Amino acid sequence: MRPSERHLRMRLLDAVDEDRRDVDVLLTALQQAVTEVHGLGGMVHLPGAGMSGILYLVADSGLPESMTRPWLIIPVRGTAPPGKAARDDTVIWQPDLAPPDPLPGRGPAAPWPSRLTAGVGHLAVPIPSGGRRRGALSVLFAPGAEPGAAEREFLNEVAAWMSGRLRSSGILDPSPTLLRALENGPGPRGSAAPRDAERVPSFTYTWDLYTGELTSDLPVEEVLAGIDPEVMRGGIEAWAELIHPDDLPGAVAGFDTGIQMRGGFQGEYRIRRQDGTYLWIEARARTITDEQGTPVKVIGTIRDSSETHAAAESVGRALRHMSDGFVSLDTDWRIGFLNHAAERLLGGAGDVVGALLWDIPAVRAVPELEQRCRATAAEGRPAGFDVPGPDGRSWYHLRLVPVPEGLTLYITDTTERHLREVERVAAERAAAERAALVQRITRELAEAVTVQDVMAAVADGVMAPLGATGFIMLGVAGDRLTVVGSRGYPERFTRLLDGRWTVRDTTNPAGDALSTRTPLYISSPEEFLKHYPETEILIRNSGKQAWAFLPLAVSGRGIGAAVISFGRPRVLDDDERTLLTALSGLIAQALERAGLYDEATTRARTLQRSLLPQALPELPQVTAAARYQPAKQGADVGGDWYDVIPLSAARVALVIGDVMGHGMAEAATMGALRTAVRTLSELELPPDEILSRLNDIVGELGTDAFATCLYGIYDPVTRRLSYASAGQPPPAVAHPDGTVTFLAMAPDPPLGVAAPPFETLETLLPADSLLALYSDGLVESKDRDVTSGMSRLAELLTQSVNALPAAPADASDLDALCATLTSALLPAYGALVDDAALLLARTHPLDADDVAEWPLPEDPVAAGQARDLVRAQLAHWGIADEDLIMTTELLVSELVGNVIRHACGPIRLRMLRSRALICEVSDASLTTPHIRHTSATDEGGRGLQLISALCQRWGTRHTRTGKSIWTEQPLPTTP
Repeated sequence: MRPSERHLRMRLLDAVDEDRRDVDVLLTALQQAVTEVHGLGGMVHLPGAGMSGILYLVADSGLPESMTRPWLIIPVRGTAPPGKAARDDTVIWQPDLAPPDPLPGRGPAAPWPSRLTAGVGHLAVPIPSGGRRRGALSVLFAPGAEPGAAEREFLNEVAAWMSGRLRSSGILDPSPTLLRALENGPGPRGSAAPRDAERVPSFTYTWDLYTGELTSDLPVEEVLAGIDPEVMRGGIEAWAELIHPDDLPGAVAGFDTGIQMRGGFQGEYRIRRQDGTYLWIEARARTITDEQGTPVKVIGTIRDSSETHAAAESVGRALRHMSDGFVSLDTDWRIGFLNHAAERLLGGAGDVVGALLWDIPAVRAVPELEQRCRATAAEGRPAGFDVPGPDGRSWYHLRLVPVPEGLTLYITDTTERHLREVERVAAERAAAERAALVQRITRELAEAVTVQDVMAAVADGVMAPLGATGFIMLGVAGDRLTVVGSRGYPERFTRLLDGRWTVRDTTNPAGDALSTRTPLYISSPEEFLKHYPETEILIRNSGKQAWAFLPLAVSGRGIGAAVISFGRPRVLDDDERTLLTALSGLIAQALERAGLYDEATTRARTLQRSLLPQALPELPQVTAAARYQPAKQGADVGGDWYDVIPLSAARVALVIGDVMGHGMAEAATMGALRTAVRTLSELELPPDEILSRLNDIVGELGTDAFATCLYGIYDPVTRRLSYASAGQPPPAVAHPDGTVTFLAMAPDPPLGVAAPPFETLETLLPADSLLALYSDGLVESKDRDVTSGMSRLAELLTQSVNALPAAPADASDLDALCATLTSALLPAYGALVDDAALLLARTHPLDADDVAEWPLPEDPVAAGQARDLVRAQLAHWGIADEDLIMTTELLVSELVGNVIRHACGPIRLRMLRSRALICEVSDASLTTPHIRHTSATDEGGRGLQLISALCQRWGTRHTRTGKSIWTEQPLPTTP
């Protein structure tokens, strides 16, 4: 198990909505746990608010009902792994799955599956909660597949996550009695636990043996509801009057014995409420003597034990009437209790109660029973074995369970099992084959990601072993059953079936199976038509002769149905039906996971698309195309991005970057960096300063945030590319003659760990050069290093660049080249381990005739000269729009006038004809002009307001020798 995968699972669990029910939360976590460790299925046991020492099954995944029923209620102090894990606060591994111990005095909750494959492993980890054990998370494993340390650590993480979610919800909290049993075990008989430790309401009393006076630390009515609050004032006589007449002799005898023995004593009896009803109380006390040893006081505690007494009576009734024999033995091996089933074997209770077990004739016939019983008591662990009956024909299973008061003996009639021993051997062989099939399908379903993956895994795993000729997966869409996928059916039939049946309509077999949650097996078309006459047209068009309809349900919610069909009439035997019943649960969980994956993937891809450019700008100086390929990392998105940003003076910024890692946080970081790059580009900063600002942003995100980035500016006038890099691989340049080179790079580390300043490099690009910017995921993989990948990229560019038009009118050719390069460099989508981004840009320099530049004198006459130069140049370019000419003259005149008045020379005027008409006035000052508000009496300050109103865009760009103020105006459209 890779840490990244485990981290992904936990991130998915953290994304579970807080308002989901606890059962849904537990089931989601359990499904993730079973899937991640490749288990067969799993269970979650938690204590409830009822009887102490009990764990309840609250969630299960991947297991058929026949297997989960024996685990519905189990004792905490049994030998089963969930109880031991919760009790001992440790991970428990059992290499051979065994049935849980029954509750004391009860038989098994349900029969143990007789055809269960041997060697199924059982791993249980405790679910913690504030220092006490809350329950246990269990996962079953295929024979021989013992989980390693990584799997155990992951299950502990899931258990801790469950505990946190349950603790925050406040639901399913265990009872105080159960918490005490889980933490400390049962205390010694007769000991009075402190009130705070027991967390059971009680009060402490003192009985003065000389005066008969009774005192207590709490009002009696606060602990014993309905009791006369004045009873303590009446002393011991008033208290004795409240004791039930039937219980009074025993209570008095207990107190007398305790006082005479100068020791502690304990009793349970009923006392009368004010309304005439009775409640059970438990009284514990000890005798206090003076220096001569004479009893002077009795000090003790009293608590309400009505609930415990009622539970004990209920357990006693259940023990007496349960089908298996039950015998309770004291520490001297004498029979203290036996139920009706045991009486039929050992004799009537009146004859055997109080007798030694070994003296019973039926017991003496059991070989070595006494030795086994004594050995079990000495070891303190339950043991079981089979013995023949006295008649020589019957067989019984005896289970011996040590308890603090002695030993309990469970007697189960296993005659039928032994009589079918030969049949069972053959059945076990068939079960092993089925288990192997289930294991294979389970593994394939665990690896299935999409709904179609689930469909293919089931069809491939089930059809051939069963000899089936058709398979259809139906999903619930609203109240209709729609066809998710099919195998072995013509398309016209699936179109006929799609949406024809409703979920709650029991007149169709799929709806009937879903409503009863029971698989339906139909052995012939006649049987099909008899039970579902409205399906005649489907029977006729299907071409099948027998069917199995498996309901697919998760957490009691129907999500679809699986239909397996056969080309001839057939009756499925019990083993085949058991197999299909087990598979239905696995299919349902896999289908549910796949649906969640498809939904999460859709959301993730939507987020990814929204964070990347929706479309690259169409610019005359750069023709660009890009391609992004996400990694196959579940529903996580990556952090690769690219951008093309138009700048002033017809320049273009080319950007590519990569935020390390996968996930929503990395995608958000990528979106923040891309936004920051566009914002900083508006400030006309050079590449090195752009990266310095980005480095500050990444550094503020934390020590585990890293990103790489390359930022370049292409100037079509000078044909120069200025660029700076932070950890990105060098761009490739394909020259018009087909040669490919990689740009020189400064060894700057990634953003987040770099130490500015960054280094800005420049290179001269030939006209119509092809520039390739890419992330490392394009050239590096598990089978290829970066150097080899760059060499392969150069080869592909050399082969492809000559086939491109010299100056394409749009980016379609480059887009096709992007597809060619990514398909050749990247593996199949399912094998891609890292995101990959590619940005191709073909550069087009401005024609010399589209650039005009003049020096201007540092004199007020420069404004007039500028107007004349502008009018002449526009006439040279064939621009006759008088409004545009006059506006341009006014803009240039205002810009030159501002320089004369507020800045210093030398002054230069430059005009560019590109996607817009660009005018620039440069000077040697570093002062940046700003628009300001003016009053009606101000003589100046309106120049920039006028410029902003007349042009489409304007701004200031700092240069090596000063600054340039530029304006852009739309060119007139060509008729």
